[in-house]
Amino acid sequence: MKNIYIISLLLLWLLQTATMTAQTSADSQMNQAQELLEKREYHAARSLFYKAYCAFAADGRYDKATLCGVKSASTLHRENKFKEAFDMLRAVDEMIMNCEKSLQHSRPDLRYATVKERMLIYTRLKQAPRAKEQLARMESLAQAAANDSISGDLLYTQANLYYTFGMTGQGDAAISRLISKYKDAKQYDKLLSCYQSLIDFARKGGNAAMTARAYEQYIIWKDSVRVLHAKDELAALQKDCRAKQTIIEEKDSSLAARMYVIVFLCVVCAILAVALILGGIVLLRYVLLTRKQKKALEVAEENNGQKSEFIRNISAQMSPTLSLLDAKEPAVKALKDFVSHIEELSEMERQLAEPFETQETRLATFCENLAAKMEGKLHGGVKMVVNAPKLSIPLNAPMVERILLHLLENAAIYTPANGKVTLEYKRRGAHTHQFLVTDTGCGIDASKHSSIFKPFSEVRDLTKGDGLGLPICALLATRMNGTLSVDAEYVKGARFVLEIHA
Repeated sequence: MKNIYIISLLLLWLLQTATMTAQTSADSQMNQAQELLEKREYHAARSLFYKAYCAFAADGRYDKATLCGVKSASTLHRENKFKEAFDMLRAVDEMIMNCEKSLQHSRPDLRYATVKERMLIYTRLKQAPRAKEQLARMESLAQAAANDSISGDLLYTQANLYYTFGMTGQGDAAISRLISKYKDAKQYDKLLSCYQSLIDFARKGGNAAMTARAYEQYIIWKDSVRVLHAKDELAALQKDCRAKQTIIEEKDSSLAARMYVIVFLCVVCAILAVALILGGIVLLRYVLLTRKQKKALEVAEENNGQKSEFIRNISAQMSPTLSLLDAKEPAVKALKDFVSHIEELSEMERQLAEPFETQETRLATFCENLAAKMEGKLHGGVKMVVNAPKLSIPLNAPMVERILLHLLENAAIYTPANGKVTLEYKRRGAHTHQFLVTDTGCGIDASKHSSIFKPFSEVRDLTKGDGLGLPICALLATRMNGTLSVDAEYVKGARFVLEIHA
């Protein structure tokens, strides 16, 4: 019995020693990776950051695991390996999700780091709309985290993004918010540190516009401080003179004058006390309101997840029953299609932030193949016209084909005999592409131009279509960094415009 006890203690000691060794090894790898990163040896640093990430994640040290995972993604995007960087960030997000499940509460501070890295990648790619989307997510996460360090970093990041895309006014506003809390409190040492950090941040990020603007405001502030100091010294001197004069007057004044001063000071103190009480009440209401808004945001996110899960559960429960019915019946087929479209719509909303991969596609061949697939679907005498140049552009061909085929099939339905359906391509900029599907049918009422892209906007007979095709196409366009809309100026039928920013 004594031997068993000794062996158990020995095994426990060996397990603790192994755990401490693994933790020390992971910390050492992280420190070595940081040193290599400062020397710009990105490949070696990335390898060590990834090993440290795996070790920290396995040990449940999620804060350091997130830091190492984001650093690994950062070294990838420095070398223009954007796909690998996005893959790394997705892996870190999955780890954070597991962390939240195990802790049973959200970690917006960890998610902030991965969203910020995505924003930096989109900024590097000059994709302003996607970068702004990530910045909006950063603002929500910073508010949820309620962390002063994250709030300050958000303002630095906002200024950097706005100056990068030439939005000087908004960049100035971000800098003003950053320094106002120190400036109003006259905390000049902290304000000086803030300006220096802002300039260093801009220099390290290679943002010349932000560096120049920050330095210009720093010079203006420094000059104003000198003037302010001079005013303070003058005010102090005037105050000292008034104090001496008051002492002289008090010595020569009567008892009534002294009582008047005492009463006046008491009134001032009472006013200040009331002001402090009112300020405390306002501050308390603000704190309570902030907590209420934070709780409301958490409830909204939870309800959205429950909604998607509810839709998937309903669809899964309906499928076995529908499979027992006659699939040839129009109503049964309509219900099956409706269930399938609901599941797809829910899945698309969940994956909206994930971009599609693209590859070079020859436009002329792509559009001609679409026209070939429309043979036999047009009414008698309807002419199909394709206008596409012989050039190649980066596209996710399957997703674009799905959207355009849906638009062409709708055009075929509503275009009468001897009409015309047109598919054409137009280039609107270096990275902006437009596909236009035009028909000579009855057109679409102007009041429905926005509602046709919203699911469940009206009660429909499912045997005549569930109306979810266009909402699904609109979500696909959004995932490709684009939009799907109706040309309101075209009145000889209907014209849909698919615009993609690549």
